[in-house]
Amino acid sequence: QVQLVQSGGGLVQPGGSLRLSCTASGSIFRLNSMGWYRQAPGKERDLVARIAASGNTNYGESVKGRFTISRDNARNTVYLQMNGLKPEDTAVYYCNAVATAPYSGPQDYWGQGTQVIVSS
Repeated sequence: QVQLVQSGGGLVQPGGSLRLSCTASGSIFRLNSMGWYRQAPGKERDLVARIAASGNTNYGESVKGRFTISRDNARNTVYLQMNGLKPEDTAVYYCNAVATAPYSGPQDYWGQGTQVIVSS
């Protein structure tokens, strides 16, 4: 079993910055890709950013140039640095990880969600 614990959400002004973190723990044999998704009220969950174990990244079109995803493999932690925040970034942000536990193949895991509100 793998657990993902998130932190770093909150209320920020438009144009402000926020940093999210997510740490994986539990029975981890291999931690593959990690990512961030977000879901606004009444909308579907969308990709924000993903990062592979190699460090390769991809981003949702609406956040390119503003958000940066990174990871610390020694700490099993993924980060999301959000700059130039806009009201449309308001959502619950979810951490995701693909991990392999002992005696099992790769599985998807999700964090508990972190609220980000961008408003004046």
